[in-house]
Amino acid sequence: MNIYENYETVEVTTDLLILGGGMAACGAAFEAAYWAKKNNLKVTLVDKASMDRSGAVAMGLSAINMYVGLKEGKNTLKDYVDYVKNDLMGIVRDDLVANIGRHVDSSVHLFEKWGLPIWKDENEKYINEGRWQIMIHGESYKTIVAEAAKNALKEMEDNGEYYERVFITDPIMEGDRCVGAVGFSVRENKFYVFKAKSVLVAMGGAVHIFRPKSVGEGLGRSWYPPFNSGASAYFTIKAGAEMTCQEVRFVPIRFKDAYGPVGAWFLLFQARATNALGEEYMKTRAGELENWLPYGKNKPIPTSLRNHLMLLDEAEGKGPIYMRTDEAIKNFVAEIEDKKQAARKLKELEKEAWEDFLDMTISQALLWASTDTMPEEKASEISPCEPYFISSHSGASGAWMSGPEDMAPDDYKWGYDNMTTVKGMFAAGDASGASSHKFSSGSFTEGRIAGKSAIRFCVENPEMPEISPEKIEEMKKTTFMPLEIFETHKHYSNDPDVNPNFIKPKMFMFRLQKIMDEYAGGVSKSFKTSESLLQKGMEYLKFLHEDSDKLAAQDLNELMRCWENRQRIWQAESHIRTVMFREETRWPGYLFRTDFPEMKEDWKCFANCKYNPETGEWEMMKREIIELT
Repeated sequence: MNIYENYETVEVTTDLLILGGGMAACGAAFEAAYWAKKNNLKVTLVDKASMDRSGAVAMGLSAINMYVGLKEGKNTLKDYVDYVKNDLMGIVRDDLVANIGRHVDSSVHLFEKWGLPIWKDENEKYINEGRWQIMIHGESYKTIVAEAAKNALKEMEDNGEYYERVFITDPIMEGDRCVGAVGFSVRENKFYVFKAKSVLVAMGGAVHIFRPKSVGEGLGRSWYPPFNSGASAYFTIKAGAEMTCQEVRFVPIRFKDAYGPVGAWFLLFQARATNALGEEYMKTRAGELENWLPYGKNKPIPTSLRNHLMLLDEAEGKGPIYMRTDEAIKNFVAEIEDKKQAARKLKELEKEAWEDFLDMTISQALLWASTDTMPEEKASEISPCEPYFISSHSGASGAWMSGPEDMAPDDYKWGYDNMTTVKGMFAAGDASGASSHKFSSGSFTEGRIAGKSAIRFCVENPEMPEISPEKIEEMKKTTFMPLEIFETHKHYSNDPDVNPNFIKPKMFMFRLQKIMDEYAGGVSKSFKTSESLLQKGMEYLKFLHEDSDKLAAQDLNELMRCWENRQRIWQAESHIRTVMFREETRWPGYLFRTDFPEMKEDWKCFANCKYNPETGEWEMMKREIIELT
């Protein structure tokens, strides 16, 4: 008997299938449930984890980074679009950003209604950390939002359901339409076949594609959630969707080793960042910004350029780089003449500084404690992380999507908001490209937009597609092949990690990370690469693709790790191909092409790619940037 025959096949038929459990998926479930009830449709959500602590907000947050404040008159929609466009050096879809921006405030008000504590002043106004950020007590942020999403599905009775601990592998395609997905339970011997009229992809971005800075005892530590493995990119690429901005990775500056956030220190506490000599690289390196006009003269200075100036200091041996937390807190109380009042204020600021990490990056508080670092007394190291693929933050990689009907130019829309170029397949959050800086609230909002649109698709396309049983049987066999490979060859050696007949998932991941780090501009190369390096990286990726057919798993947990690595390699390949295609350097602190070290006007465009599942060929293409007036 073949191993895959030991797994029960469970068929689930629904109208809308939502893949993921993070903020975007929760937004999609919450909104889709409302419209589905009106049309007697069924909504099914599938998450590989548990929704309460799934996604990038799993550990909590100390701020909501996207609140426009339209009704309060704090900002205009154009202000926000311009801010996002500037930070990405001109490469964004104005229509997608604006569509999220005009709806996001209502989502934040929902969060507060559901019980999220938001900081307010004496006039009951939200307290801003920066222009677009509002402070929250957010340790339970995700559990609050997940509860609302689950309740919305439960209120649909038999027409609303969610599955947890089910890992999605591949899309089910019938012609040019996505009609479902297959996957397996990571806890039970079950193979799931989800059949749907429309599919909404919201399975997050990707981490651990590049070799991380934290290795050895720190293996697995990262700024972005380590369980995000490129599932969204893999799923949309394999379905044949056109992808955009696959060359745009994000390299965040964070407190060193524990990846603690720096936003509150920069924005709320107004802390300085200096090199080891006490120099502020943003001032001493200001002349370098003239090489990146017009963005180098704009305020705020784009994130990638701030990274670039720091890296120049490090290259000259002026590190370590420090966040002057000691100065920042003292400066806040320096002008308070009353000593008792000053002491109270100091204690209050110290509490806020620690809560910033206890809300969202507990490991940073632990690291400070273990290294006797009192932030009010001692500066703390900051450092660039390894690259991540995350369209909800300061990256942009994801699927090319149809824009809002009332706002998008004709070239940017083809019928349904947030539908990819594959019929019936929608995307939100880190799965959608070219709509950066949506963060948690914007991702939830984009999920709402996509969820409503996907329900409309179901209403207007009511037929349930037929799926070939033979196709499902073949997909089931492929899903469990790593278990079959291990069982067949496990006795060849006495060490399961060393066997010439297969490769285990951790070893596979190490190989991928080495290739990407050394050839695609990782940490060890100071984020620099060139065509010759990229071509060599592609050569090694080809070998790794071949080896992916020999991935082996001892149990369901390792089977999940095998599939995570399959997902990572597809995100990696789309990245290398698109970096080679864009012959310029546009985001120097994220990626520097040493053979094309300057920004070029003829590359102020989208660099898109598309994989053909029938032929196995990739197509690279430019897409025009059309700005909203």
